[in-house]
This record gives sequence, structure tokens and C-alpha cells, in this order.
Amino acid sequence: MKTKRSITSALLAAVLIVSLCLSLAACSGGKDSAKDKVFTVGICQLVQHEALDAATQGFKDALVDKLGADKVQFDEQNAQNDPQMCSTIVNSFVSKNVDLILANATPALQAAYNATETIPILGTSVTEYGVALKLDDFSGTVGGNVSGTSDLAPLEEQAEMILELFPDAKKVGLLYCSAEPNSDYQVKVVEKYLSDKGITCTRFSFSDSNDIAAVTTKAAADSDVIYIPTDNTAASCVETIGNIVISAKTPVIAGEAGICSGCGVATLSISYYDLGYKTGEMAAAILLGEADISDMPIAYAEASKKYNPEICEELGITVPDGYEPLD
Repeated sequence: MKTKRSITSALLAAVLIVSLCLSLAACSGGKDSAKDKVFTVGICQLVQHEALDAATQGFKDALVDKLGADKVQFDEQNAQNDPQMCSTIVNSFVSKNVDLILANATPALQAAYNATETIPILGTSVTEYGVALKLDDFSGTVGGNVSGTSDLAPLEEQAEMILELFPDAKKVGLLYCSAEPNSDYQVKVVEKYLSDKGITCTRFSFSDSNDIAAVTTKAAADSDVIYIPTDNTAASCVETIGNIVISAKTPVIAGEAGICSGCGVATLSISYYDLGYKTGEMAAAILLGEADISDMPIAYAEASKKYNPEICEELGITVPDGYEPLD
């Protein structure tokens, strides 16, 4: 005859077995359940221009390719080049508890980084994550809930292009937005490289789009060649810059293809669409539970030399072998 104690023990054991089975079933079905979920992804893009637009499109295309069009919803918002608006946008994403945030450009990344420590954040079109997030010990992986892709092209190779295309140049103007820390970082690297080669470098910085015409006019008048880094404000005002430098017949070496297409003669640049697509692949892996964002290093894209046939012809510039025409 079973005692009351033995019956209780048997019931307890049965409960534990059932609980264990349910727990194991939940664990084993984690990835499958993720595949059945409809994910909401918030996209904060700093400003509308060719490079950032391409990165956003690549990101969305990759997620749709990996998850299916019916498995992901995008909440896409543009901050109109206003860092404060970036904060408003990402805070709205946090209040909606989106599954992942794409921060397209440095101010968007900074806003997202300050807004949440739990929702996964992927940056793209960000040049240097250590500079953007003020990380003293950055070694390639941000950690926590942040990772992404970088649009950093080899800066010393960009500087060398100036010497290759314009060997007689003595004065190089560095045209950039002083409010963008990644632009300042790029300018410092290029400035040091050229200065070490005996080239006189002068910084021409503008604080926002309001003074870009005046600053560009002075840079064009005082420089043999102008260098413009990957700079969002410059990219959004490329038509204004182009009208001034082409009229002054001052050639521009650009940090990215979008700026080059509007005002430059050549660039060592990446594909922003491919960069965004890579970011989307990272996002899919995170959402499906196939990767831990805290372990994901920042990814980079390969750069290639390209030239602007129309502006080169207008300025009478012959490009050596090894350069491809802009798409």
C-alpha cells in the first residue's frame, strides 16, 4: 500500500517532468517561433541624400530577402538633418518597443545609443564607432546592444589620390561640417598624411547648411584642390557645392560616391547599398536568434577608385588607369 508521502512524491515528480518537458520544448522551438513572428524594425535616417537613401534601401531589401515581406514591418523616419529630431524618433521607437533599431548616420546612432540599452541597435553609414560613441578602448566590437557597419574608406589612400591626380598641387582645402565628429576625424587623418608630404592644408569648416556657400566659395578661391570627407551636410548640399567649385574650376576629391557625382572628379568609395544590405543581413541574424549582437564586430565594405566623367571632361582632367566611371 502506498503511503500519502509516496503519492505526494510521485505527483511532485510528475509535475517536475512535465515542467521540464515544456521548458525543453520552448527552448527547442525558439528559432522556429522567431521565424513565425512579424518583426517591427524602426529606421532613423539622419537626412535624405543619395548615400543614406541607398543604405536604407539595401537594409530593407536584405531583411525582406531573409525574412520575407510579410514577416517584417518598417517604421521609417527621417530627421531632416536635425540631431534633436533623431532623439525624438528613436525615443518613439523605444516607447513602441520595436524589435530592432537601424540608426543611419552618426547622430542617429548616438541618439539610439543614449535611448536604450536593451533594444538591438545597428548603425550604418557611420565612419568610426569609437569616435561616434566616445569609446576609449574601442577595438572593433562595441558590445552591449550595439553593432553595425562602417562606411570608412582607407583615408590615406584617399589622400594619395590627390597626389596621384594633381602632383603639382601645393594647397589643399579641407571642406567639411564641424558639427560632424566623423568628418573631423577623417580630415585629421588626411591632413596629417598630406602635411607629411609637404602639402599645405587649410581647413574650411561650416557649422550647417546656412554657411556652406560662403565657406565653399572661399575654399575654391584659396585651394588648388579640395577634399570633402564622407559628410552628411555636404552630401545634402552637393548641388550648391558643385555650382561653386565647377565655376571656379577647383577640382574636388570626395570621400564617397554621392558627393563625387555632384561636385567631385574622383573618389575612393564604397557601395552604400551593399553596406546597408550587409547591415540587413546582420539584423536578420539577430532577430532570428542566430547571432548575439554583443559579439558582432563592426563590418566594413571594400572601396574602389571611381571618377566622374562629366566633371573631369569639363575641368580637362585626365584620369589614369585603375579608375572606374561612377555608376
